[in-house]
Amino acid sequence: MTTPLNDPAWWQRGVIYQIYPRSFADESGDGIGDLEGIVRHLDHLAWLGVDALWTSPIFTSPMADFGYDVSNYTDIDPVFGTLETFDALIAAAHKRDIRVLLDWVPNHTSDRHPWFMASRGSRDNPYRDWYLWRDRPNNWRQAFRDAPAWTLDPRTGQYYLHHFLPQQPDLNWNNPAVRTAMHDVLRFWLDRGVDGFRADVVHLIGKDPALPDDPDDPVGSRVAWHYHPLTHEWLREIRAVLDSYPGDRMMVGEVNLSDNAQVASHAGPEQLHLAFDFTLTYAPWDARAFRESIAAVEDATSAAGSWPALVLSNHDVPRHRTRYGGDERRAMVAALILLTLRGTPFLYAGEELGLEDAKIPADRHVDPGGRDPQRAPIPWTSDPDHGWAGKPWLPWPPEPDTRNAVSQRRDTASIAALYRRLLRARHDDATLHGGSLELLDAPAGVLAYDRVGPAGRRRVLANFEDSPVEVVSEGSWRVSLATSRQREGEAFDGMLGGTAAVVLTPAD
Repeated sequence: MTTPLNDPAWWQRGVIYQIYPRSFADESGDGIGDLEGIVRHLDHLAWLGVDALWTSPIFTSPMADFGYDVSNYTDIDPVFGTLETFDALIAAAHKRDIRVLLDWVPNHTSDRHPWFMASRGSRDNPYRDWYLWRDRPNNWRQAFRDAPAWTLDPRTGQYYLHHFLPQQPDLNWNNPAVRTAMHDVLRFWLDRGVDGFRADVVHLIGKDPALPDDPDDPVGSRVAWHYHPLTHEWLREIRAVLDSYPGDRMMVGEVNLSDNAQVASHAGPEQLHLAFDFTLTYAPWDARAFRESIAAVEDATSAAGSWPALVLSNHDVPRHRTRYGGDERRAMVAALILLTLRGTPFLYAGEELGLEDAKIPADRHVDPGGRDPQRAPIPWTSDPDHGWAGKPWLPWPPEPDTRNAVSQRRDTASIAALYRRLLRARHDDATLHGGSLELLDAPAGVLAYDRVGPAGRRRVLANFEDSPVEVVSEGSWRVSLATSRQREGEAFDGMLGGTAAVVLTPAD
């Protein structure tokens, strides 16, 4: 069993809400979400009870990868607004006690960034070594497609490395000048009042200087093969920048590695504050699979002395309701599990509405990684425009007439109402946001665990099967939270409905 936290930081006890800006809310009328749209809907986040929001990239970009190809790290792309609009967002969020995190892309820039444009100018340009150039490429492959991760630049007759699109050349973090420049990017935003960052594919910044070939029979994601321990050294430098600012600034890293121990090793007192563990995004709808995933995260983070960062959905994976066959009851059970586990939960905008992935016609596909369905726009109202000033850049997700924020917030039995109750309980209950976790034995098809902390013991029971099941628990318990709201406040009789979950508090 893990150890409870005595004095958790805000990023340990809080819940963080991811916004994909293009799809959140459009105020300008061009059909693309913008910063003004986020400001307009901050009250929804306050109603929900989140502690921080994180926006996917809003920096200046040609949008080859929709913002993950940055051409200017210290300005806002005009499609989203201006620096002044961003300052207004910071002020409006802080007024509501909501912190703001930015998505920082440290591994690569756009090929239109001035650094790369200078680097490709000649072999002796001072910026040449800011990127990775070779006369002969190794055998590395891209993440998005089965193609070489190297592109020949005819101007100088050398190849440059890009783990993602050719428009996203990798930076050379072994060059101290690159690290200094990227630290200055962090300082620019920290000086403007940003509370932290999500670091995109940050495990890739440390690369073996020799750039050796991949083995002939590698295992796992091709991008993960190129992880190198140098990353940890660069993370310590980044942490020193964050720690030089007041206010408990933080960074969560996308560490897309399949080994839980490797993921956890990137976080701790001198590195990332949090490292995303995506284990639950791969788990099928099965109690045993969830239990094994949770146990793997618990073992890895306990051994590393780090704190879990947990997620069910994001802009890169299908929404969890879609993965669970479209069943809203399953989505509600998963929400109760996520928000009662040990660690920091991250919510993806729209999951509190029970959204599914959109059906995208072939002629409207735009994302190079095929991730359009989970990036569909958020419906705010039941009106035909669903609260958007312009026609959205992607089609609506299913059922926008009822799966919208206004309708969901009016319905006290909705999934949005459940999320709100869960966030309030987690915020107010020191055991739920800081207690240890103990997995329990349970009948087949049931996931069971206790949270133990300064406020006492809380028991979580989740039935993954459609049929009711009896769960014997010693002592007397009261239902404090449930996916079926009518059960809340009653004495627990040992019966757990089909595809349902409860949080129990000792009755005496």
